[in-house]
Amino acid sequence: MSRNACEPAATPTSIPAAHSRLSLRTWISMSMLAAIAYVVMLLSKMLPQVYGFLQFDLKDTVICIGGFIFGPLAAAILSITVPLLEMLFASDTGPIGFLMNVLATASFCCTASFLYKKIHTKKGAVIGLSLGVAVLTAVMLLWNYLITPIYQGVPREVVAGMLPTVFLPFNLVKGGMNMAAILLLYKPVVTALRKARLAPDSHSTIRTGKVNVGFLLFSLALLATFGTIALVLMGII
Repeated sequence: MSRNACEPAATPTSIPAAHSRLSLRTWISMSMLAAIAYVVMLLSKMLPQVYGFLQFDLKDTVICIGGFIFGPLAAAILSITVPLLEMLFASDTGPIGFLMNVLATASFCCTASFLYKKIHTKKGAVIGLSLGVAVLTAVMLLWNYLITPIYQGVPREVVAGMLPTVFLPFNLVKGGMNMAAILLLYKPVVTALRKARLAPDSHSTIRTGKVNVGFLLFSLALLATFGTIALVLMGII
């Protein structure tokens, strides 16, 4: 049967073109987030270190927001890209520092982003971030036990004694601060990106609507709690 004369001809190139534009917007947004995360990392280096070698770093906030918007693969890419830039231009810890940086960031951001993708609600965000903090802490306890004796020249039995007293509270507080900051900043950041057409639309309950006062107070309380503990660990208060 011949094609109806009124039937529009197929345009096989239109769908790939749309996907190409979307992909370009995604890469532009991820590049912006990587640049912001790099600046946040530089600013974080101005904070006092804990026990002389542990650095609180809030770049995970930006990277995880990127993962919430674009998915866990984007979180993984940013978790490698930003530490690589740090190793090349802003750090003297070399490949070992890069490895530890990637492990810490990816374990937190990829875990939280993966679960948030499955449960795309405020509850899902809180659960995903909480699990991310737990995975971050467990992963870094293992890798600090394995790597710190090599990197710092400290006997392994000494490092083992530091796990519950130094590394455990440090990673819990670091993860908790990033979690609180993400809960506070995700909505304004994603709203700005969507207005600029640099992020896809979503049906998430975090997307629109009036400010949830209870959720805001919870996030602020979380940030105040972990921020205060961080100041104690840094010896500021």
